[in-house]
Amino acid sequence: MCTGNKEVIISRSETETENAGSRLARNLAAGSIVLLRGDLGAGKTVFSRGFARGLGVTEVVSSPTYTIVQEYELPGGGRLYHLDLYRIPGVDAALAFGVDEFLDDPRGIALVEWPDRIEGILSRNAVNVRLEHLSDSERRITICR
Repeated sequence: MCTGNKEVIISRSETETENAGSRLARNLAAGSIVLLRGDLGAGKTVFSRGFARGLGVTEVVSSPTYTIVQEYELPGGGRLYHLDLYRIPGVDAALAFGVDEFLDDPRGIALVEWPDRIEGILSRNAVNVRLEHLSDSERRITICR
């Protein structure tokens, strides 16, 4: 449920999904947390790639499914933490891994896929992004701030 500002974007291509991620990233302050929700294949990694580009990351951006977190240096200082919690069973495992350090970095930005795994430790001020399949090429992207 969105209680803040809500923006709905219909994306008709990977490029449009990347652009939506890039636009969001350019308007965020250090210390922000962005929660990505959506089924497998909904476009979370594509959105993440655009998000990283919007922050100035030039490295290859891939899903951190097996590594849990990918870290990227940001041009102006700080880091982008791209977390994929799909393989994390819950809050205790996430805390044992040190997820809270990534979420609490005042100079960093955390982009979290599968945030439902750690709902109990997430900031209420996080930006929520939901990606939904509409067709093979279309996605609905709902951003709630």
